[in-house]
Amino acid sequence: MKKEITILNETGIHARPAAIISKTAGEFSSEIFIEFKDKVVNAKSIMNILSAGLQKGDKAMLTITGEDEAEAMMALEELFNSSFGE
Repeated sequence: MKKEITILNETGIHARPAAIISKTAGEFSSEIFIEFKDKVVNAKSIMNILSAGLQKGDKAMLTITGEDEAEAMMALEELFNSSFGE
């Protein structure tokens, strides 16, 4: 399952949003990756997420595969759309 996401929060994906993403992704058994430019990073790893360098306005692909992929996609999409409460 794939979905394009746009980074909406002003400060991009820094430590706090990366921690929220990895914590949420870790709640699911599915494999969850964020693809941006030529990088594919594991969304369950804070360091991997930070290494993607996602800034406001960037578009990335969220790729989720596994038995709970629909639930994981809904939860992560909601996070990105909420700008992580910032």
